[in-house]
Amino acid sequence: MKFLEKTIIQLDVEVKSPEDAIMKAGQLLLKDGLVEPSYVEAMKQAYNKNGPYFVLAPQIAIPHARPEDGVNEAAVSLVQLKEAISFGHAINDPVRLVFGLGASSSAEHLTLLRKLTTLLNDPQNIEQLLEATTIDEVQKTIRNGEMTR
Repeated sequence: MKFLEKTIIQLDVEVKSPEDAIMKAGQLLLKDGLVEPSYVEAMKQAYNKNGPYFVLAPQIAIPHARPEDGVNEAAVSLVQLKEAISFGHAINDPVRLVFGLGASSSAEHLTLLRKLTTLLNDPQNIEQLLEATTIDEVQKTIRNGEMTR
């Protein structure tokens, strides 16, 4: 399981659309072999079919697809957007933090969501992730967030 490790975090990313943001988060998982290309495509299709259901909090999106769509190893990536983008969510738009989630089972899905929720329940952690200019700063926030559990 890979949770916001250095190789699957990208900061200050420019995107033109929600699909582009989803693709960037998925590509981080893809380049590390954590998911198949079909999974990234399924993430975009889920958004196009179901709308912005994964924009779960102000400024935060957690796109994902089904395990059978091509997950090799459970993981969460992070793309911090340079400019916030609207996903079409009535309350939580615009989004600047896109967490790509891939899980190969329901249990893994819940474990990853629990870890993310623990991190994101603290408004200070969200602020630090939004303001981070280096991956080391992001990693420090994640470590601190895990210690407060």
